[in-house]
Amino acid sequence: MLTPNEIIEKTIAVGIAKVRKSIEAKLLLGFTGGAMIALGYLAYIRVSASIGQDLPSIASLIGASVFPIGLIVILMAGGELVTGNMMAVSSAFFKKKISLRELLANWMIITAANVTGAIFAAYTFGHLVGLTSTGIYQQQVVLLAEQKLDSSLFQSFLSGIGCNWFVGIALWLCYGAKDAIGKIVSVWFPVMVFVVIGFQHSVANCFLIPAAIFEGYYSWGIFLQNFIVVFLGNIIGGSIFVAGVYHISLKEK
Repeated sequence: MLTPNEIIEKTIAVGIAKVRKSIEAKLLLGFTGGAMIALGYLAYIRVSASIGQDLPSIASLIGASVFPIGLIVILMAGGELVTGNMMAVSSAFFKKKISLRELLANWMIITAANVTGAIFAAYTFGHLVGLTSTGIYQQQVVLLAEQKLDSSLFQSFLSGIGCNWFVGIALWLCYGAKDAIGKIVSVWFPVMVFVVIGFQHSVANCFLIPAAIFEGYYSWGIFLQNFIVVFLGNIIGGSIFVAGVYHISLKEK
């Protein structure tokens, strides 16, 4: 495992590399990232739906144990996820290696691609294939979406902070691990925990809530409200609670 000072240097280098990628690479890898997070959530739904409502904690734990596969694929095989970039690209910005314009442009492009990938997966694999459109699986999608949307906007904002605090830590640990097993374990547990807790991830919600919409529940306006406040919370969690904290605490004296 790298030391914290080595990890921050690695994170800064990753953030710079993310900004320097071509627009084509950002769009393709961002689409892939959104789809992978969506498929991780689809796995959550498929394994948890059959457990039943009388064991909600067990259903949540089992579902959360498979959800991290999406982020693992992104980090190990290649992909772009805006919630991760909120930490890594911010680290490069705080070190004055990139400009504010470059940071915001990266977030905007990756966000658009992530949202497209997640909604594509919701419609194609969830609705058209029928993996979220029938029986207990549809019920689980609607129940999970309802839990997200029943929160007030302020609660959703705070939940977004908690989520990306964990996601940012997962990436931080992953960048510090020296082998594949170490990277997988570093990602798995923080991500699993934020899912078990019920914190909200803006890109994951771009799969879950549209999946419910495609089955005739809720509206795009409600989805957009949720997305905006969770996204803002995710920014705070990743850029301030992780990148900002380590930038200040590990900076050279």
